[in-house]
Formats: sequence, structure tokens, C-alpha cells
Amino acid sequence: MNTLSTYLLSFIMCLAIVSPLQAQDSSHFKKQRFIPIVASAGVIYAGSVAGLYQLWYKDYASESFHFFNDDTEWMQVDKVGHFYTAYQLSRISSDVLSWTGTKRKKAIWYGTGTGYLFQTTIEVFDGFSSEWGFSVGDMVANTLGCATLLSQYLAWNEVRIIPKFSFHTTNYANISPNLLGSTFGQQLLKDYNGQTYWLSFNIRKLTQKDFFWPKWLCASVGYGAEAMVRGYLDGSNQMGYYPYRQVYFSLDIDFQSIHTKSKFLKTVFYTINMLKVPFPTLEFNNQGVKFHGIYF
Repeated sequence: MNTLSTYLLSFIMCLAIVSPLQAQDSSHFKKQRFIPIVASAGVIYAGSVAGLYQLWYKDYASESFHFFNDDTEWMQVDKVGHFYTAYQLSRISSDVLSWTGTKRKKAIWYGTGTGYLFQTTIEVFDGFSSEWGFSVGDMVANTLGCATLLSQYLAWNEVRIIPKFSFHTTNYANISPNLLGSTFGQQLLKDYNGQTYWLSFNIRKLTQKDFFWPKWLCASVGYGAEAMVRGYLDGSNQMGYYPYRQVYFSLDIDFQSIHTKSKFLKTVFYTINMLKVPFPTLEFNNQGVKFHGIYF
């Protein structure tokens, strides 16, 4: 299944639960927080699954469980999207459980499991749909996304390498509006040409040294692809387009490393830390090197 539908659901889930979250641990278990959060999570999960079925699967025939290999589609940008989505779902779930006073280690394990469960449910739905199928590649990407959060907490008890996302509109959507979207909202979710996925490395946290580098400034590596008007290379080639990969090097901001006592700002910083901040960027591709004064 196109990972961008999970993007939308992830964003809805984020909005639903981030409002009470100040991205901080509670040192004592709070039953009055835990029970409503668990109940709300169950409702959100059930509602999301039911809504996904109505919006995405209802119009397609069901058949016996089967597999589908889409590993060569979209230059694997969609797979990186699965990685990112799984990470963010695990992050949000873990932090909400921490907010209830659940011990941090348990919260990370349970939160990661929650993110993995949500992604796996979608893949199982795909497995019974005649239009798609269970994608092993998607599940590998989902697993790596969840593991990226879990492994950092097990190793460092904090996040030092942050998956992020950025987007810009492209002219390719005008060529294939039905596939890549005709409005900004649709293009945000469907146009892989404009999507870039990043890993932002917090240098101070990684080195554990006090030097001139600001605590909040990150070095960031991004991945994207361009000239994709069809999912597969052959389809784009037949229309006269030749997709190519892009690797980016830039700077970024870890907003959660900016100290503030404001609960409002903590919530804002927590939310926007999912997004890459526009900065001057170097792009490397098979055509050479390109400098962007500001890259979204």
C-alpha cells in the first residue's frame, strides 16, 4: 500500500495525542492519565483501522492472503517513508506512555510495539486486497524505523539521530496529477519527487563533548529521488523521464535540545521536530553536485 495513507493517519494520531504532551517524563505513575490514554489509543487505533478500510480497501475485492513485491517502485522513497512513519508512531506512543508515569524503559518497549502493530495491521490488510499484497520490503522498513528509536534508548537513553521529513512541490505532479496529486495536500501525500527524508545527527549529543558547536545544531543527511512520473522505472522511461536518486547534506535544528520552561513551547518544539528546517544544502546525484541556497 502507498505509505502516504499511513502518513495521514500518523499525523491525525499525532494531533490527537500531542496536545496534552509536554515531551517530558513523569516520575510517578499516574493512573488518572494512564487509563484515559490507553482507552483513547484503543479508540484511535480502532477508528483509524475502520476508516482506512472504508477509504482505501472497501472498493477493492478481497482474496486469500498473498505477497506483493514493490521493492523497485519509486526508487525506494516510499520505503524510507515507511521507516519514517514507523519511527514517529513509536516515538509518539512511547512519549505518551512516559507522560503517564510509565517507567521509561517499559514505555519505549510498549510504544515501539504500538507503532509496529499499527504498521503491521495495514500490511495485513494489503495482504488480503486484490489491489496490493503483503510487502516484505515495507515490513523491513517498518522494523528498521521502530528499531531506530528503540536502539537509541537502549544504547544512550535518548535520541541522538533524528529522522525528519521535508517537502516541496514539483512540476511532475502536473504531468501525472491522478498519480501524484492535483492539489497541494494531495501532492504532499503522493508526490514522491518532492519528498525528502533526513537523518539529523545531534553532534553534541553524539560526541558528548562541550565545545563551540551549539547543542541544538545538527548535521543532516537526506535522501530523495526525482523525475518519477510512474512507480516503476520503465513506466517513467516510456514517457521520456529518467528517474535518479539524490543524496543531500545540510544542517538542521534539534528543537528539543533548545531549553525552555514554557510548556507551550515544549509542545510546539516536540511537534515540529518531525520536520527538517530549510537550510543551505548540497545535493549529489548522477548528474553532478548542486547547491541549494535554501532547500525544503
